[in-house]
This record gives sequence, C-alpha cells and structure tokens, in this order.
Amino acid sequence: MNPRTLKLTISYEGTRLVGWQRQAGGESVQGLLERALAPLAGSPVTVHGAGRTDAGVHALGQVASVHVTCAHSLEVLHRALNASLPLDVRVLDVREVDSRFHARFSARAKTYRYLVYNGSLVSPFAHRYVWQIVEPLDLDAMQDAAQMLVGTHEFSAFRSAGGAPTTSVRTIMRSGVSTHAGFGLVLPTEVRCGVAVDEYDGSRLLAYEVTGSGFLRYMVRAIAGTLVDIGRGRHPSAWMASLLDGGRRSDAGATAPAQGLFLVRVDYD
Repeated sequence: MNPRTLKLTISYEGTRLVGWQRQAGGESVQGLLERALAPLAGSPVTVHGAGRTDAGVHALGQVASVHVTCAHSLEVLHRALNASLPLDVRVLDVREVDSRFHARFSARAKTYRYLVYNGSLVSPFAHRYVWQIVEPLDLDAMQDAAQMLVGTHEFSAFRSAGGAPTTSVRTIMRSGVSTHAGFGLVLPTEVRCGVAVDEYDGSRLLAYEVTGSGFLRYMVRAIAGTLVDIGRGRHPSAWMASLLDGGRRSDAGATAPAQGLFLVRVDYD
C-alpha cells in the first residue's frame, strides 16, 4: 500500500505533560501520539509537530504530520486515536494531505496567547491557565509596547540561552494586549453583595496575543514577562523599543510561567 500523509490537529491541557517533544522521562504529546498510532499503522511511526511547546504549556490548535501505510478510514483513525489517548490530549481533526506537507516546515505562521489574571482572587478552576498578578497593570502601556514588536526585528533580548537557531531575527505580523472573555470558568463567579468578584475588586483577564512566522524558545513567555514589568510601571513602554535595538536577555523581563501560554493555531498556505 502507498504511504499516506496525515495532518492532525490536536488540543491538549499541558499541566502534567513534559511538553510536545518525547523525552526519556514523563509523558509528551509526541510520544503519546506515536504510541497511539503505532498499532493502527502496524509499525512504529514518527510524528512531527508544528512547534515544540514546553512543559506546562497548552495548545488549542497544535498541528502534527505523520506518514502511515494503513488502510483505515480517516473516521476510524480519528475515533481510535481519541480512544487510546488520555483525556488531556484530544485529536480534533484528521486529514489526508499531500506527501510534501510537513507540520513544521510547511507552516507559514503561528499564533500564541498568554493569559494574565490581574486581580486578588483567581478561580480554582483557572489557576492552571493564567499568571496571576495582584497589583494593577497599565493596559494602555502594555498595548503600546506590544505593538512595537510588529515587523522584522532582532529578538536576542527574548532568546533563551542555548537555543538552537543561529539567528534571533523573527517577523511578527500581529501583537497586542487586550481584555479577554475567558473560557467560562476562568473568571471568578462568587458574588459579594450582589456584585461579581471580578467587578468588585477590579479583576481583569488580560490576553497577550502574537502571530509570527516563527518563534525562539521561551520567546513569547519572555515577552509576556517584559510586558508585565511595563504594566507594573517598572519601565516605560519605550523600553520595549530599546530591547529590540541590541538588547540582551538579561536586559528584558523575567520569563513568564508556562501555565499561561497557549498555542492557538498554526497557519498554512
């Protein structure tokens, strides 16, 4: 039978996972998918992801590609994969694509979202998905700084030590900070004196969303940490421009915690 190339769209809750890439210890998304696919394909397979999300990072629309030779229908593969996978990893869609398709190398852009809960009381149903900042944040200053990232820049100030790429130049198509409606359970639902808690204490859920042709390891989390420093008033929004002009990693903000980061989607031609 001729080989088939499958495109998988996957969603996962990354709290307990070691990230996308298979590792010697702990469960990875790649490892779980390969384990679930092997009996269906009749032999071991290698699954390629569009991006290597780190431990604790979540995905709403990760994309993977894999070559198989099995004759199962797409519907059967879809059902069988979800039956084999743990409930915190779900295959949303299975499609057969051109053999030249590669989840990583065919990608044209990725979108990430980082969630910051700005308030004193975060729902117990949400703490795994946000970075809680108690002190007030200046949303306008954060938005001004975020927009400075649009374009092609040198991102050395947001590059982790030991990263594999030889260049830190990346192109950002969209970058912005806004209030976010959440997932239904993210905002507190307790009521005090007839007023919802998020209105009572001024709490807000903020989302930093960025679309780019590619990202360095920890880049989005480093940007999020820098934006929070600006929101706290530790630096003006113009600080972001100076970091893009020859800044070093030690000059920028701390790397934000993993649990607030989501890979939202991957775009292809």
